[in-house]
Amino acid sequence: MNAMLNHTHDPAARSWVASAHAEGCDFPIQNLPYAVFRRTGSREPYRAGVAIGDQVLDLGALAVGRQLEGAALDGARACATSALNEFFTLGPSVWRALRHALFALLKDDAAPELAEAVRGCLVPQAEAEFKLPANVGDYTDFYTSIDHALNVGRLLRPEDPITPNFQWIPIAYHGRASTLGVSGQRFHRPMGQALPPGAKAPVYGPCARLDYELELAIYIGKGNAAGEQIPLAKAEQHIFGIGLLNDWSARDIQFWEMAPLGPFLAKNFATTVSPWIVTLEALAPYRLPWTRPAQDPQPLAYLEDEANRAAGAIDIRLEVWLESEKARAEGSGPARLSSTSFKHQYWSIAQMVAHHTVGGCSLNAGDLFGSGTISGPGPGEAGAIIELTRGGQKPIALPNGEERRFLEDGDAVLLRGWCEKPGHARIGFGESRGTVLAARA
Repeated sequence: MNAMLNHTHDPAARSWVASAHAEGCDFPIQNLPYAVFRRTGSREPYRAGVAIGDQVLDLGALAVGRQLEGAALDGARACATSALNEFFTLGPSVWRALRHALFALLKDDAAPELAEAVRGCLVPQAEAEFKLPANVGDYTDFYTSIDHALNVGRLLRPEDPITPNFQWIPIAYHGRASTLGVSGQRFHRPMGQALPPGAKAPVYGPCARLDYELELAIYIGKGNAAGEQIPLAKAEQHIFGIGLLNDWSARDIQFWEMAPLGPFLAKNFATTVSPWIVTLEALAPYRLPWTRPAQDPQPLAYLEDEANRAAGAIDIRLEVWLESEKARAEGSGPARLSSTSFKHQYWSIAQMVAHHTVGGCSLNAGDLFGSGTISGPGPGEAGAIIELTRGGQKPIALPNGEERRFLEDGDAVLLRGWCEKPGHARIGFGESRGTVLAARA
């Protein structure tokens, strides 16, 4: 488990980049998440950068200087490309070496000549544009929140809301990597078949029940060979880090096409991720014991170990916000729909990796897992609008007088995430924003 604390987690550590310790900053020196960027509107090549305050530290520029050496320099050179895949393949020792070296260069006690050289590699985030941080070859979306499963299951099958296998395996389906987009993604309302209530034949047309799903993006670092299982105890060595993910869902299309197989057109039209990947090392202060209610089935042996029980959960606070077209025109800003924490998830990220490979599946650097919709047990903790509105039966009232049963054209959905508790630095994930456009019928 990547749960050990070290000097990079010191809450008293400060950077010479002043904005890094502004109140509410997502990106203090204790975070240092990765993204792939270039200056907005330029023809510069995309390259990796690390967030510090309101700046991006250009790792491509840093790699040609004399501020790094050894494994840290190897890592920075691998980051001087348009995707993080090569860096991912170098593994945890190089990931750690580069993060620790950047921490030293950005710390307020760095040698003045080093700090000055690094200052020349900073680009304001306001002047940057981002792309997907990795070339994603395969995308697997999990279904691992028992609260989400119960909320949706009670709408569809009130007498039997969750399937028997949910409490025994981390359920998943293989998604479509070709329609992944980075925050700012705009997509058209999907077309498809649906069976209206009471109808005997389906109809074809624009999705009438468009939804979002609040999820995390889990990026695979080092892969495994075909036929080679990744044991639970080593699973986190294969995870580079975590971002935000919106698994847009066409509910009317989904419920018609899912008998007897899994989602297809309902999920393959758009998935929006945040540009930033927060490393597992940065999240160490926010690890929690992974628990399973004593009355529930306990995991089979390959999904069980002491380390996962001790620190397999992560307390990542999450929020969903909606900005309607009307609110945007009025300048009234988005409205918060829900908030919850990833700590409630029924299966851990390590268990997802272990189960994914137990049958012989190979994972590759840059592969993406969706955590599954993240819903909590309390009111207002639902991770999808279908839960909040009880299938559209109870609309949500927005502050500007509008209401929503499902998403409408022009709506933008914003996902935000952070970790925070007394005695530790706030670790933020930035934002994932996507906007619904009218169907292209």
